[in-house]
Amino acid sequence: MDNLYPSVKYKLNIKKRNFMSSQYLTKEGLEKLKNELEDLENNKLPQVAERIGIAKELGDLSENAEYQDAKDEQGFIVGRVAEIKQIIKKAEIIKKDSNKDQVTIGCTIRILCESKEHEYTITGSNEADPIKGLISNESPLGRSFLGAKVGDKITVEVPKGEMVCEILEIK
Repeated sequence: MDNLYPSVKYKLNIKKRNFMSSQYLTKEGLEKLKNELEDLENNKLPQVAERIGIAKELGDLSENAEYQDAKDEQGFIVGRVAEIKQIIKKAEIIKKDSNKDQVTIGCTIRILCESKEHEYTITGSNEADPIKGLISNESPLGRSFLGAKVGDKITVEVPKGEMVCEILEIK
């Protein structure tokens, strides 16, 4: 048997995210992460450890759903703690730039795309929330606008094809 997985006929080409790069955050975003980290370490981890201890007392761990659930939660929390520590370690605070000449991280822009006006703030990926108008500098839309100037028309690749957007204002 040469190929154990005959349906897999191509090599996956996955672009690895560079975890050593800067993590762009606002001061508020960094503070929010620090508060979450403190809550996880000082409240959530001790609570789940207590749950594990109580579940161990119930006996056979192989058929103990409460024990397994608590261990799963503990694994999630420990993973999130490690993730937050890494983000904080690599954090670069977004400074509000008074330069309105070109789009940079932290800028709020007003754009016209397909006859509709939108307003977006370019943020780091950890604070992105498109519904609230916060788009990541790593997203196709955010990446396309970086370095652009008022009046520039940018072609953005979106799932339904290409979209042309004009930068109306940089705030």
